[in-house]
Amino acid sequence: MRRKKGFSLIEMLIVLSVMAALIATITPVAMNAIRKAKAIQVAYNLKVLVTGMENKILLDSAVPQDISIIGRDIDTTHYGVAYTFSDGHYTIVAFTTDDVNFDMVQGTLKNATNTSSVIPTDAVFLPGGLQTASEGKVFYRVEFDIY
Repeated sequence: MRRKKGFSLIEMLIVLSVMAALIATITPVAMNAIRKAKAIQVAYNLKVLVTGMENKILLDSAVPQDISIIGRDIDTTHYGVAYTFSDGHYTIVAFTTDDVNFDMVQGTLKNATNTSSVIPTDAVFLPGGLQTASEGKVFYRVEFDIY
């Protein structure tokens, strides 16, 4: 009797079940890595905006005219900066409407919060970015003094 070339149905089912098990195991790990990368990017962008604003004020003694000056590669449709100035004291809050896992952002950026109450009521929003924090998901506040 001659043996037929090819795979049997059983062999094919075994291969498919092994592939399905591998995919089921790897998918959650990959999705978690994607969420973590997004959180790190958001934390980095918030830090860049606050640090850029602080540096512009310290070096030029002036607030930037537009958010794109301090965050060139940041999607300003999802980010905003609010600030106040009084007697040499600055309060700067960068925030985002990006859909991101807040706990992961806070793991990277310890002072991040998910409440807009960190924005002073008399804050001015930097032009070019978001002009309201009502849809904000993550907020990062920094205060400093100019002498």
